[in-house]
Amino acid sequence: MTINTQDIGSLRGQQVLDRDGDKIGKVDEIYLDEQTGKPEWLAVNTGLFGSNLSFIPLAQATTEGDSVRVPYEKSQVKDAPNAQADGQLSQEEEARLYRHYGLDYGEQRSDSGLPEGGRFQDSSHTHSDRSADPTPQDSPGVVGNDVSGPETDTAMTRSEEEVRVGTTQREAGRARLRKWVETETVTQTVPVQREEVRVEREPITDANVGSAMDGPAISEEEHEVVLHEETPVVQKEAVPKERVRLDTETVTEERQVSEEVRSEQIEVDGDDARRS
Repeated sequence: MTINTQDIGSLRGQQVLDRDGDKIGKVDEIYLDEQTGKPEWLAVNTGLFGSNLSFIPLAQATTEGDSVRVPYEKSQVKDAPNAQADGQLSQEEEARLYRHYGLDYGEQRSDSGLPEGGRFQDSSHTHSDRSADPTPQDSPGVVGNDVSGPETDTAMTRSEEEVRVGTTQREAGRARLRKWVETETVTQTVPVQREEVRVEREPITDANVGSAMDGPAISEEEHEVVLHEETPVVQKEAVPKERVRLDTETVTEERQVSEEVRSEQIEVDGDDARRS
C-alpha cells in the first residue's frame, strides 16, 4: 500500500526490500519536504553491520506487512551518491540523488530535512514548517520558546555518535608462479673400452709346424686385424620432478581503529536555574 504522512512514525526500523524482494537494509530515518511536510526520502542503513547510510526516494515506495518495498535494485541503492546524515539534504545533494534514480528535479524544490530535534515525536510535528511563526509561549503543553529554530516540543533530544566497526575486503596484492629454463653443465665419468694391437711371437714346435709350413716357402704377405673402441653417447630426456601450485590461507590479526565521535551536551543556563 502507498505510504502517506500518517505512516512515517511506524517506518523506522522496518526492513527495506528492492524491487525483486532482496533485503537492502533497515529504515533509520524519514526525511520530509520542508515546504509540504510530506515524506520524501528514506534514510536506510546498508553495508556491513549497517555502517553506511543510503537515501531512497519515497515517491513510489509501498508497505508490505512489516517491510517497505522500493522500485529500485539493491545495487542501485548502494551506488547512490553519498549525503551527510545531518538531518537535512541540501539542494545539491538532493539533485544528485534525483539524477541517480532517474527522477526529475527542479530548482524550486526546497531542502529536505527532519523536524528540528532530528526525531519524529507524533503526528502533530510531522508537518513542521520552518517558515511558520514560532509557537507562542502560552501554547498548551509547551514550556518556553525555542530561540534557535522552530518550536518542537517540551524537550530537546541529546544525541551521541557511536562507532560501528566492521571489515571490508580489498585486493592487497597478487602472487604468481613463473617457470623459466636454466642451462647448466653436468659432468659425469663413464668407462670406455678400446682394442690395441699386441704382437705375439711363438717358436716353431711340433704342434704348429704344420701351420707354419702351409704355403710358399718364401713369399710376401699381409694380415689385417680390425680394432674396436667405445665412445660416450649422451641422451637427454625430461623427467617430472614435482608439482608446484599456489594456495591461500587466512591469517587473523588484530588492528586498532581510532575514530573521533561527537556527543551533544545539555546544560541549564540562567540565574535561577536549578540543576538535578
